[in-house]
Amino acid sequence: MTDQSQETARAQVNLVGLSRNDYRGNPTTLCQGCGHNSIASQIIAACYEMSIVPEKIVKFSGIGCSSKSPFYFMNRSFGFNGLHGRMPSLATGALFGDISLRGLGVSGDGDTASIGIGQFKHLVRRNVPMVYIVENNGVYGLTKGQFSATADEGLSLKKQGINPYLPIDIAWEALVGHATFVARSFAGDPKQVRELIKAALSHRGIAVLDIISPCVTFNNEDATTHSYAWGKEHETALHDLAFVPPAEEIVVDYEDGTFKEVTLHDGSSVLLKKLERNHDPTDRTEAFRILEEGNRECCLVTGLIYITQDVPTLIDQYDLPNEPLNRMPEARIRPGRETIDKLNAMMF
Repeated sequence: MTDQSQETARAQVNLVGLSRNDYRGNPTTLCQGCGHNSIASQIIAACYEMSIVPEKIVKFSGIGCSSKSPFYFMNRSFGFNGLHGRMPSLATGALFGDISLRGLGVSGDGDTASIGIGQFKHLVRRNVPMVYIVENNGVYGLTKGQFSATADEGLSLKKQGINPYLPIDIAWEALVGHATFVARSFAGDPKQVRELIKAALSHRGIAVLDIISPCVTFNNEDATTHSYAWGKEHETALHDLAFVPPAEEIVVDYEDGTFKEVTLHDGSSVLLKKLERNHDPTDRTEAFRILEEGNRECCLVTGLIYITQDVPTLIDQYDLPNEPLNRMPEARIRPGRETIDKLNAMMF
């Protein structure tokens, strides 16, 4: 092997000696142009660039198109595909049992904001140390496009009629639930998505990423906030923006604090707004104000909205030992009769 070929080989692997292919998953079965595919690609890129060992990641998902996503990245990582809306309890138990693993959950707006809203809120308030990505498209794409809890009020879709209900804002719900990391992005902005995933993987606590991921089959109407068109026209990017359509990739860069209307291949457009560079993501009150302002202006605000490191995680609350519980011998996990008697004497 020549010196040049050796240098090329070294450049193709990261600090743990793995190539990008070592982070890939199975070929996607989702629709062409689905935003979920772009998100999976950025998860691969982020983990590769951060030199994360795939076996140290444990993947979680529920039910829906979004919950198929973990099959499309990091085949070397173990994964759990749970019941609809029950991914949080599954993740809590697994991470409680082995604190050496990093949790990476992928859910959808139906899986999280509808049937799973209760479990989501408790996962957040317990500050379970994991990344929680919501691939948000406003519909149940796996069952032919029924409205989800994040669908826009007044949205009209073929065969579904008109949605009469106000939408649930996942980023807002995460903030109200005292999440320690809250961000939002657009699936068509790969650069921003990738950097937010990196930040989330570095966070010690619950990191919620609400990523608008247009459903090109059932919910890509110009008037809906979950379409490529509306997203390009109204997204308020706290940071950078880019868009990946079904055909050739469309990439757009613009300054922090400005708006950018992006026209998609189907003629629709989406308005994006980036957060100001001087935005303070540690100010929770300001985070609420930004979200409310975005709602009033009908624009999609993206970027790191809020973060704090001052809240103990679930692992801290229970003062778990460094050795994972699932690797301890039974003699250490199961208390003897003498220990139980002491505990009973303290309690009764």
